[in-house]
Amino acid sequence: MSACQIEKKRYWSRNFCVLLLFLSFFVGFSALKSEEEVPRGIYSLEYPVYFGNRTNISKENPLTQQGVYLGRRLFYETRLSANNTISCGSCHRQELAFTDGKKLSKGVDDTFTDRNAMALVNLLWNRKFFWDGRSGSLEDQAQFPMISAHEMGQDMETSSRKLQSTAYYPPLFKAVFGDDKITGKRITFALAQFERTLISAHSRYDQYLKQQIKLSPEEMRGMTLFNTAPNPEKGIRGANCAHCHGGPKNYLELFHNNGLDSVYRDRGIGQITGQETDHGRFKIPTLRNIALTAPYMHDGRFSTLEEVIEHYSEHVKPSVALSAFLQNESNVKGSLPLKLNSVEKKELIAFLNTLTDSIFVSNPKFSNPFVTLKSR
Repeated sequence: MSACQIEKKRYWSRNFCVLLLFLSFFVGFSALKSEEEVPRGIYSLEYPVYFGNRTNISKENPLTQQGVYLGRRLFYETRLSANNTISCGSCHRQELAFTDGKKLSKGVDDTFTDRNAMALVNLLWNRKFFWDGRSGSLEDQAQFPMISAHEMGQDMETSSRKLQSTAYYPPLFKAVFGDDKITGKRITFALAQFERTLISAHSRYDQYLKQQIKLSPEEMRGMTLFNTAPNPEKGIRGANCAHCHGGPKNYLELFHNNGLDSVYRDRGIGQITGQETDHGRFKIPTLRNIALTAPYMHDGRFSTLEEVIEHYSEHVKPSVALSAFLQNESNVKGSLPLKLNSVEKKELIAFLNTLTDSIFVSNPKFSNPFVTLKSR
């Protein structure tokens, strides 16, 4: 090798080392910059007083600004799936009140899930999660879709390793947990913190409850129907909704068989308890933003609110497991279904539309933070 070739080799070797040092510095600087930009401190939740303070926050996982910041990013992180294409946000889209608009969702193996994706709304007050109530905390709930073969399809150890290998995530975990070690438990903790902030309380109905607006006569009649149990002997007509969807949050943590079937392909809680009286019992979902969360029921069988109301009005199927709230409840003496008339059905839907919260479904605090971020 000539002296000239040797000198050229030394030149490129020196410059390559300089380039590596520069890249290392840049990556390190970017990571530090990410950590510095993370908001810190206690996260202050805001919600109306009529929602009540019976919240469900783990003492082991208190809400912090940095935890919510990280959790939001993990919620939209596709690396948490086996094929790097699916995130929590794939099946829980903000514009649809964190549902996906499908009867059943498709996972990484291109297989449909067993049940409809539930809306992620006002979870702060929930104590049971999933249609069958199998989880008692958001922390526990978060891991199920991630490790399910028909959903995100990836074990927590692999997810942890994938995030640990990035320059982006270790500093964020350090900001939340004190060191940069990424574990499955920490992933679920951060996700739970973000999900607890998904509070919907700015609908027209909320404005009515705060005495800021008046509802239309049709909406008011729908609200009266919603909150009234029928009593044909006294001439009282009602839609009997409040037994399951009453209160200002339009949600009561109950599990009921609502007369969808007499023979059950999916037994709901009955699959867990084995009790015949639990067959077909499912968690009662919130009605907040209900106009945005079609299709409806645990299997997405109803495409419209009109179909849902028609079911309760005309097609409730009797069984040993049928909810007591639906038995012998009718606007016609001696009849089982409610038997609402066409005007009452329209009034009921008018009221249900007042539960839509346009601020919630467009709030940038809940949106995908990676939409404009080029690399992470």
